Amino acid sequence: MYDLDQVLSLEHNPVAFAIPFFVLTILLEIAALTWLDDDGVGRGEKPRTGYLKRDFWASISMGVGSIVWLTVFKVLTFFLYQWVYLNVAPVQWGTGSIGYWVAAMLALDLAFYCTHRFVHEHNIGWAAHQSHHSSEYMNFGTALRQKWNPWFDVIFFLPLPLLGFAPWTLYVCFSISLIWQFFTHTELVGKLPRWFEFVFNTPSHHRVHHGSDPEYLDKNYAGILIIWDRMFGTFCEEKQRPTYGLTVQVETHNPLKLEYAAFGKIARQVRAAGSWRERWGYLWGPPGWAPEHLRDQEHQPAA
Repeated sequence: MYDLDQVLSLEHNPVAFAIPFFVLTILLEIAALTWLDDDGVGRGEKPRTGYLKRDFWASISMGVGSIVWLTVFKVLTFFLYQWVYLNVAPVQWGTGSIGYWVAAMLALDLAFYCTHRFVHEHNIGWAAHQSHHSSEYMNFGTALRQKWNPWFDVIFFLPLPLLGFAPWTLYVCFSISLIWQFFTHTELVGKLPRWFEFVFNTPSHHRVHHGSDPEYLDKNYAGILIIWDRMFGTFCEEKQRPTYGLTVQVETHNPLKLEYAAFGKIARQVRAAGSWRERWGYLWGPPGWAPEHLRDQEHQPAA
């Protein structure tokens, strides 16, 4: 049985082994963007977004912060998941077979789809997640721009130890998912073979997910497998190069503001709300939700 020290050790964290490859990939991408001509501009397409130094360093800072908060998340959830696994789960599956690991990856990938969809479709979840989408650039550096508030994941991952999946294996599977998703954050990889695009989350699919264009909003929530989006009606194919970032772009590269300003806005809205129904809407409604009387004011013509 794994204890907390083993779960937190670098030996059992695939992301720790992947970090040198992340660094190398970022350097190669910067070199490619520096030396490659952008042949799409001649066809009237948007140029590749490339790198902006301030944006890149904001992403790095947010990535370092996310390592700290993910470690806290691991510690807190380990005791909960381990207790559920040992005391509530009706069965504890053996972890020594390939079938177990395939099942664990599938289960975690579906749970990731669910939590990812939740944080996009509910305002309080979006406040935690919007920082990852705050960059107007699409590159491997943007992949490091992770949220510092992974608390909603607890709810969606909790059924997995209840189903008999050992918690330590779930952390390994999640790390594998993060590694896969890192490599989907680029404009240098076009569409891959059709069969691969049908099954897996690819750079093409994930560019759509980061688009702020109306047709691309709230699409392609996949972690590793795009089949969940195809099954649940949230899939969208990349038709043109997206406009990246939020629908209302932020004007800061301050990691603290990028991570927490949205929570401050919700707090102010809740304090000013005139009813419990409005407070509920500000917290659990879709991003941008406002009471009907305020929406009506926004659509009134200027005097």
